[in-house]
Amino acid sequence: LQKGHLVEVDREALVAGYVGQTAIKTGAKIDEAQGGILFIDEAYSLTQSAVSNDFGQEAIQIILKRMEDLRGKFGVIVAGYPENMREFINSNPGLKSRFDQYFQFEDYGPTEMFVIAQSLLKAEGLQAMPESESHLKKYFEALYETRDKYFGNARTVRKIIGEAIKNQNLRMAAIPIGERSEEQLRTLAPEDVKEFDIGIKPTGNSLGFKIG
Repeated sequence: LQKGHLVEVDREALVAGYVGQTAIKTGAKIDEAQGGILFIDEAYSLTQSAVSNDFGQEAIQIILKRMEDLRGKFGVIVAGYPENMREFINSNPGLKSRFDQYFQFEDYGPTEMFVIAQSLLKAEGLQAMPESESHLKKYFEALYETRDKYFGNARTVRKIIGEAIKNQNLRMAAIPIGERSEEQLRTLAPEDVKEFDIGIKPTGNSLGFKIG
């Protein structure tokens, strides 16, 4: 590819609510991706609308036409949950004939989830105490063992660590300024992560922790 840049879009970036506007929005994104990659996240949303006059199919037809007319000028990657993407690809013969390479990304395991957590904490200048690390590791193991097809992977870790950081900030705010040490400010203590109850088994899209 001439440039190799990536243009990431979702349904909102391609589909409009009025006749004629979807073609303009989709065409503009394709033009922007020329020489690089058009990456369509949650692409299945283009075919899953319950509205009869939805313009998602129009966006698909425009993309397919430009893929044929501009073959070799840009690449297209569509992404989403496996089951939804199978339905998406099978919804249109043109999609099935043009997308012929598939890559399945497995869920992150507990060890990888903890590595992500450490990276997020490091970015905030925090170091988890051994007890906090142990608690998080066990919690990630519980989440992984009880995961469903909507398991959030890194997104789940990001939300958990975000909540833990908020807990740490609130705990520090309750300590008078003169009594806070530099080490305390940089430490994620067990009380900051205790709300993530290992005994709770997440269901559906739940993250599996309770607040308060």
